[in-house]
Amino acid sequence: MSNAIATTETPAVPALAGAANPLAQVRSLLAQPAVKRSLPLIFMLGLIGAAALAWAMLSTPPQRVLFANLPESDKAAVSQALDAANIPNAMDNSGSITVNEDDFHKARMLLAGQDLPKAAPGGYALLDNLPMGASRAIEGERLRQARETELARSISEIDTVAVARVHLATPEATVFVRDKAEPSASVIVTLQPGRSLSDAQVRSIVNLVASSVPGMKPDAVTIVDQAGELLSKTGSDSAGDARIDFQRRVEDKYRQQLVQLLTPLLGAGNFTTEVQAEVDLDESQATRESFDKANTVMRAEQGSWTGAPRDVAGAPGGIPGALSNQPPADATVAAPTPGTAPAPGDPATPAATTAAGVKQTDSYARSYDNAKEVSVTRAAPGSIKRLSVAVLMKEEPGKPRGQVEIRQIDELVKAAVGFNAARQDQVTVVSRKFSAATDAPANGLPFYETSWFAMVLRNVTALVIALLVLFMGVRPLAKALLRKRDDAGRGAALPMGGADGVALPTQVSPEMLGAAGVSLGDRVGLVRDFTRDNPARAALAVRDMIKTGN
Repeated sequence: MSNAIATTETPAVPALAGAANPLAQVRSLLAQPAVKRSLPLIFMLGLIGAAALAWAMLSTPPQRVLFANLPESDKAAVSQALDAANIPNAMDNSGSITVNEDDFHKARMLLAGQDLPKAAPGGYALLDNLPMGASRAIEGERLRQARETELARSISEIDTVAVARVHLATPEATVFVRDKAEPSASVIVTLQPGRSLSDAQVRSIVNLVASSVPGMKPDAVTIVDQAGELLSKTGSDSAGDARIDFQRRVEDKYRQQLVQLLTPLLGAGNFTTEVQAEVDLDESQATRESFDKANTVMRAEQGSWTGAPRDVAGAPGGIPGALSNQPPADATVAAPTPGTAPAPGDPATPAATTAAGVKQTDSYARSYDNAKEVSVTRAAPGSIKRLSVAVLMKEEPGKPRGQVEIRQIDELVKAAVGFNAARQDQVTVVSRKFSAATDAPANGLPFYETSWFAMVLRNVTALVIALLVLFMGVRPLAKALLRKRDDAGRGAALPMGGADGVALPTQVSPEMLGAAGVSLGDRVGLVRDFTRDNPARAALAVRDMIKTGN
């Protein structure tokens, strides 16, 4: 009974030992002849699978999230629209729709044209979702949000702006003037890659926002780009920038005139020019008042005069009748004595006594005005104080320019810029050899930043990896498999025993070649196997045989 128990427990020990040591099981599995013969094939299949995986990972372009956190209805609509346009799309683990990076902008344009996604209301559509009985504060906030959204959409219509956000700060209306605050706005814009807003576009955005909010002034609008740079200028900064911009425009105008003049004469790229203009940007105003003393004009006259009583005899009187109706005798007028006329502006002096019925004295007060002229002169800014122009011409090797040609070009430049010696203008024309100029980069993005270059690079990298796996892994394995198959075929053709049925060993040594009982055919096979297994020793043996024969 004890022997039976011992025999039943003895086989369980190796099993437990094998289970406790999995590496031993793996080694035993790999030591089997069938597994050994299959290892090259398994390794080759693994390399092919790794190459296919690398090709799939590298040939697939990187994905970019198109929309995140969309409702299910919008996800279905967006996916259907992309499938209809043959744009590959997928959904990641977070539920966001992704597309190839090369198709991102195309997909956004397509969906924007179809007004997708539609689930998130914007603009004044927010007012339609107000619950019944909402408080005044909620209505005010929704109205402000609707204005911000509509302003952001209007700003995004500019081709340079990709995305815009607007924040309005509108204080509560109050009847107290002292507590009244003015509204303000902040705008953040995300520009298109490689684009920038001009000053005119910035002013347009400022005026657009200020005009959309009642009581808002343009100075209360602040614009910032995605890099945090302040685009809107106010106060002294804007005034200084305007002066610098005006001077730059003046210099660009003269520079453009010189380019248009010298390009047909010297050729494009054969000259360079620079202009420095000192512009008078000060604004002055003068008022002048002058009087004309020669031509005086009487402004007002006031006075009275008295005359002597008429002669009684000569005066009409008596009983009305024929005699009383007769005309009186002719009166005699005495000429006034010279020098008695009153001077202009002085009170009149008594005149000489005249005949009966004639003015005897007068008294007048007269005031005179001189002619007055008021002249207002306003000098507008922008006049040129001084102008400096430098022109550098390219001189070909071995072909120096003559002084006559340089003098002619100098006169042309002076005529083009309006040279004025009184302003101490300076024009310099020099002819020198240019240094080796590098090729200017092409317009737009460099070739290594374009989408097609990234796609070609991914495909070429995947192809190179596949070729390396093929030539460095698959090909040597295939050769090894073919060589083993040939060896196996030769081993099957070679008899495993000698003439007396003695088995030949698999490893051949030089001592076996001279052993007794081995036939000629077996010796030839042994020599062939020896040469294959020991090529160096076989070569030495052949060399010794040749030397011995000599």
